[in-house]
Amino acid sequence: MPDTIITVIGNMTADPELRFTPSGAPVASFTIASTPRTFDKQTNEYKDGEPLFLRCSIWRDAAENVAETLRKGMRVVAYGKLKQRTWEKDGERRTSVELEVTDIGPSLLWQTANVQRSSRRSDGHTPGAGRQQQSEDPWGSAPSGGGEEPPF
Repeated sequence: MPDTIITVIGNMTADPELRFTPSGAPVASFTIASTPRTFDKQTNEYKDGEPLFLRCSIWRDAAENVAETLRKGMRVVAYGKLKQRTWEKDGERRTSVELEVTDIGPSLLWQTANVQRSSRRSDGHTPGAGRQQQSEDPWGSAPSGGGEEPPF
């Protein structure tokens, strides 16, 4: 059966919580609040609907990046698998729905972000290693000679 994949846009309700499994794998947990807005033609104004509070987790290097980058109140766009967990407590069956995040980033609708490539990779590979060093910003200057390819 295929996974249920969703994209959610909302605000971080708190700073992400970074922890490590016994084997050392990093995992960040956080909640995104997504509130629908509708336009009421009778009052000629927007009204907020019921907010959805979605518990989320993200693993490995991305977990560390999230913990270093995202903060309470930031508007984010998250993509991932919707997961349902069921358990029993005090003889009562309980269920929760969570988002196992594959990818996440700040929404740029009402905010700006300073993106930096992380040098951390779990496979031991450093991004860009083995490639001839270029200036830090390949778009920062026009290529010399007029017809050359961009430096990437």
